[in-house]
Amino acid sequence: MNYKQLEVPGGVPVKMWTQGVPVEIEAQQQLENAARLPIVFKHIAAMPDVHYGIGATVGSVISTYKAIIPAAVGVDIGCGMIACKTSLRAEDLPDNLARLRSEIEKAVPHGMSSKQFRRDGTNRDKGSWETPPNEADAAWAQLVDEFDAICEAYPRLKNTNNHRHMGTLGGGNHFIEICLDEVGGVWIMLHSGSRGVGNAMGTLFIDLAKKDAELHQRNLPDKDLAYFEEGAQYFGDYVRGVGWAQKFARLNREVMMQRVIGALRKVIAKPFETHLEAVNCHHNYVQKETHFGQEVFVTRKGALSARVGELGIIPGSMGVKSYIVRGKGNPESFMSCSHGAGRAMSRTKAKKLFTVEDQIKATAGVECRKDAGVIDEIPMAYKDIDAVMAAQKDLVEVVHTLKQVVCVKG
Repeated sequence: MNYKQLEVPGGVPVKMWTQGVPVEIEAQQQLENAARLPIVFKHIAAMPDVHYGIGATVGSVISTYKAIIPAAVGVDIGCGMIACKTSLRAEDLPDNLARLRSEIEKAVPHGMSSKQFRRDGTNRDKGSWETPPNEADAAWAQLVDEFDAICEAYPRLKNTNNHRHMGTLGGGNHFIEICLDEVGGVWIMLHSGSRGVGNAMGTLFIDLAKKDAELHQRNLPDKDLAYFEEGAQYFGDYVRGVGWAQKFARLNREVMMQRVIGALRKVIAKPFETHLEAVNCHHNYVQKETHFGQEVFVTRKGALSARVGELGIIPGSMGVKSYIVRGKGNPESFMSCSHGAGRAMSRTKAKKLFTVEDQIKATAGVECRKDAGVIDEIPMAYKDIDAVMAAQKDLVEVVHTLKQVVCVKG
């Protein structure tokens, strides 16, 4: 048994894969609060990257019976990772990687920038796409139709910026990286989600859940744990909305991946193949699954699905290695694993503790930003990825170890 079990008075147990990894008192309290909800099934699973979050603990897996907690899913609905292996080798990359980073930054709008998609789904800059544009256009057109139907019931969502944010990275801890695996193979990896529209969707339903709780769930241990039960007024709409945002996030990552491949082709003249191996996975989402013989809603907030043989991506921080992993299907974790290293401190604390000089030293050998604007993403602000991986050795096995050489931050 590689987890410790925390018994929660008046609630279900919390099983914690945190051996050798520190856990904040505040995070443990959040886990205990969630464990006391009457809708939680069996137990809560805490991953080794677990840390305090808004609404629910990041790095938690919460299974619920005939109910969903919108704040446990959060507002970055469908946030996740995509990675693909190319036929390029380390020696095929240019000695100076600055131009490659620049081309990626031009190809994928990041930070507060955006690029416009027309209403019919066509894009003004198709030339950088690897696959025929109409494939993504068709998927986008379907998303638009589904979104319009959601907006009929919730008109306030109509004015979100989803048309402008498709194919954009965003800010914070979202990133694009060029990495080398253990034998010198070149990989492309990126991290992003449903952008502004997912935020609007999540915020809307979190607010509705709290209002609903004021009428029906007066004994909540935390107001952010308000939930919708099956058959309740907003339950079906939330399921439809969150499902839409998760599809948006997945397509968003695919579009960006093709843009990055296009940028790589501008810099490297040598022909190369892509998607020799590929993964596209959420780590902030909810879906219906069967565990311990019961159909439940599984919410993974900062956690990956890790069924037997299922591939996933566990990134480290800037300047630190990342992993392509294969799930072991551990039933006690609801067949899940961590989604990364996990923050060891807040962004505010990191900015106070570290300097630009610290950032430069910590990211030596990586072509990336090395300025005050990214100090909150310094590797020391995150938990030790080696300790995180050791703590979940019964959840996943490592398939590839990746080390980034280029990193684009939002």
